Amino acid sequence: MKITVDVDCTPEEARAFLGLPDVKPMQDALMRQMQDRISANLAAMDPDALLKTWLPVGIQGFEQMQKMMWNQMTSAMGGGKDAK
Repeated sequence: MKITVDVDCTPEEARAFLGLPDVKPMQDALMRQMQDRISANLAAMDPDALLKTWLPVGIQGFEQMQKMMWNQMTSAMGGGKDAK
């Protein structure tokens, strides 16, 4: 024997019928906090600010890599000394 019961109610009605708490005010407050934090982080991701923060480090790293490559090539070719 199989019995099927269909209940047609809204989530609010089901929550009230089962005695569950209404968490919508808490969810709204958390969503507002998350939106504020995301907005603050997006403002910090301004392209100008990112370039000023990352560019000097990137250039220094590139220069160091370039010097290392030149030193290795120079040492591989005999230390830059003239062959006689």
